[in-house]
Amino acid sequence: MKLFTYKTSNLLLAGCLLNLAGLSVAFAQNSVETQEPSADYKPAFAGQTRIGAVKTKTPLDISIINSKLENPWGISNLPNGGFIISQKAGTMVILTADGKLSKKITGLPKVDPSGQGGLLDVTLDPDFAKNRMVYWAYSEAQSKGVLLAIAKGKLSANETTIENKIIIYRATPAYSGKLQYGSRIVFDKNGNLFVSTGERSGNDIRIQAQYLNSSLGKILHLTTEGKPVANGPFAGKGDARPEIYAYGLRNPDGLAINPQTGDLWEAEFGPKGGDEVNIIKPGKNYGWPIITYGVEYSGKKVGDGIQQKEGMEQPIYYWNPSISPGSIAFYNSNSIAEWKGNLFVGALSGSHIIRLVINNNKIVGEERLLEGKGERFRDLVEGKDGALYAITDNGNLYRIAKK
Repeated sequence: MKLFTYKTSNLLLAGCLLNLAGLSVAFAQNSVETQEPSADYKPAFAGQTRIGAVKTKTPLDISIINSKLENPWGISNLPNGGFIISQKAGTMVILTADGKLSKKITGLPKVDPSGQGGLLDVTLDPDFAKNRMVYWAYSEAQSKGVLLAIAKGKLSANETTIENKIIIYRATPAYSGKLQYGSRIVFDKNGNLFVSTGERSGNDIRIQAQYLNSSLGKILHLTTEGKPVANGPFAGKGDARPEIYAYGLRNPDGLAINPQTGDLWEAEFGPKGGDEVNIIKPGKNYGWPIITYGVEYSGKKVGDGIQQKEGMEQPIYYWNPSISPGSIAFYNSNSIAEWKGNLFVGALSGSHIIRLVINNNKIVGEERLLEGKGERFRDLVEGKDGALYAITDNGNLYRIAKK
């Protein structure tokens, strides 16, 4: 086992001092971001980007408890404190609470692992301890391209296979490209699913994020049978798909419900710059590809190069240059008291974990953790022991806990 110690100090940071839920947080006048932005766009409001830096005061122990995962993509807690992890090529593994390999799950549907596809998110039914139901997302090859499929099945008693596998939803249309599937799966308080879908990247298809007759670039609200949740915001409105909950998204790889408020939060990749965090509300349009704080990878403007438009929602926070938000997770434990209620973001190209301090649904502080390790942080979860766990594209499972 590789061990690291992350030492934090009680350095008094220059700037203002706010009291959040009884916790004093000192803000630096400077942001954690020191690079020039990819696009010189002005934010819509103060604090929408490059908020003041914060620093964790609690001494932390950081360790790698498994270094032999194979391109892990999603991680979920098991009732016994262990983890189930999806791997891009098409398998899942079960780890014990201390990171040791327990079982390898095979026999899953064939995935298309090319590009950004493969076996993607994995989520357990809230009643998993009784029904052993597992839900997962993957890229499925079709005769005319590839699409995102959502499936479910029962974990066998010996934990080596998924029984009675069934696809409950396919995000159509299929597309020939192999990028930007989205695919996070989150259960709501009523036992239904929120599913994020990407707009598949291509210039010829990304406008479908604005189309209500397409599954692409959306947050979907589905029953466990894959049907639209009743009385959705677009139910009964022309050819709009009744399962659509929100639209105008680019590649939403981060999705989580704030346990303190019940709000649904989302993080998505911008193009070159303009990575976003949004609070998702039913029926709302989040603007892509009409408005964005990023530019094309060529450096040209996206569309008309506008960042604000009536009827389209503003991100509550964005990054420029990109950090590539692969996942988000709320921290709700008392183990590290100053982290409670904070949002953590796994940065891929940024190669760090971001801590965002929230007050009244506004971002009021940002910290970067685990910088300099050369990792792409793919997914995060708060463990049952109050530690934060992170899987990386290099095949590592990190445990971040109070020292």
